[in-house]
Amino acid sequence: MGHKADAPFVALNIAVLTVSDTRTLDTDTSGQLLVDRLTEAGHTLAARVLLKDDLYKIRAQVATWIAEEQVQVVLVTGGTGFTGRDSTPEAVNCLLDKKVDGFGELFRQISLDDIGTSTIQSRALAGLSNGTLVCCLPGSTNACRTAWQGILAQQLDNRFRPCNFVPHLKPVVACESRG
Repeated sequence: MGHKADAPFVALNIAVLTVSDTRTLDTDTSGQLLVDRLTEAGHTLAARVLLKDDLYKIRAQVATWIAEEQVQVVLVTGGTGFTGRDSTPEAVNCLLDKKVDGFGELFRQISLDDIGTSTIQSRALAGLSNGTLVCCLPGSTNACRTAWQGILAQQLDNRFRPCNFVPHLKPVVACESRG
């Protein structure tokens, strides 16, 4: 498995949503890691938002991005645990046209070496909606690093073979970075 050498890289427009009751943009190391990784890979940051863990605000923000022409991928970090306020999966599930069951399964598998059986408490998930890939990750910086290195870097690269998510996304539309 590897890259298709003759294909030019396709930069994607990616929005990052951090769900946290305690962080600010200045202290959001998980969201910042995702921003750093996606821009280092050559993708474009379409938007970045931090919201309190509120099911309806999360759902509204993700739905807005799904409807926008320029957002092709939404990365959500936080709100995937089991505390009373964790509501990201419940907020996002109903917005998905097709679930990517293997995303959560693979994330838990590759997390096993780092966190042992605690990986069973991850409710990481992904799916496609209106040509937008939505991925929900735990809020820890290490979990975001694991997801990027173990899944997202390859699946968001059109050159990765045998397959990746790029052909399933809405067509690339020029986008200026905004915060």
